[in-house]
Amino acid sequence: MSKRIVITGGAAGIGRAIAERFLQDENRVAICDADPSAVAAFQTLYPQAIAKVADVTSEAGMETFFNDVETAWQGVDIVCANAGIGGPAGGIETLQYDDWQRCIATNVHGSFLTCRWAAKLMKEQGSGAIVLTSSTAGIMGYPLRSPYAAAKWAVVGMTKTLAMELGPHGIRVNAVCPGAVEGPRMDRIVANEAAARGVTEGEIRASYVTGVSMKTWVTAQDVANTVHFLASQAGNKISGQVLSIDGNTETLAP
Repeated sequence: MSKRIVITGGAAGIGRAIAERFLQDENRVAICDADPSAVAAFQTLYPQAIAKVADVTSEAGMETFFNDVETAWQGVDIVCANAGIGGPAGGIETLQYDDWQRCIATNVHGSFLTCRWAAKLMKEQGSGAIVLTSSTAGIMGYPLRSPYAAAKWAVVGMTKTLAMELGPHGIRVNAVCPGAVEGPRMDRIVANEAAARGVTEGEIRASYVTGVSMKTWVTAQDVANTVHFLASQAGNKISGQVLSIDGNTETLAP
């Protein structure tokens, strides 16, 4: 049976891979993203999907998006609170408060707004699955990336709490923690870290592989496959879990 699936940050990167994985099974998919060009490209490729421009830090903007989805579907089965940003790189004393706030807002507040809506609809129907996107930085220390680490740890805390809060209503809540995911977003993060550390981008890339047991990067498809499993009937007793998709990150320290 076709499922109703909402994915934030769904027009590019991990979010798009998740959307495409669910679309393979002919599910109904709705995505939002802050990038208008990415949303337009997604909608052109997948006209059957709902695709909207929305900033996950805007309560009004997200309410408009969610209201459109609710009107179209009268419910939701799977919600992926995926939208996030890497935030600034640098020692804590060098970081700007505005950059800190933006990182926290996108990663944490966006997840809150998404889960609040999902919980309301799912409690009414007595079922549902929520998957939040954290990071290996959400379970480990991450030098020179304190805003991102703090935000992603908060996502893990939200996951554990909502699993307990919503479990009695038949709702499962889990988080995925991707490692270094190949793609344009990680390219930007590598460039920022290289500048903050005063080393080459090649050295930063090598450090990511060095700190991973399997000596490999992750693909967006790797993450999408795990999310698909967690939200499926095969994972119907998995809740409150934080799953790393990273080849076993041993350290994020340089």
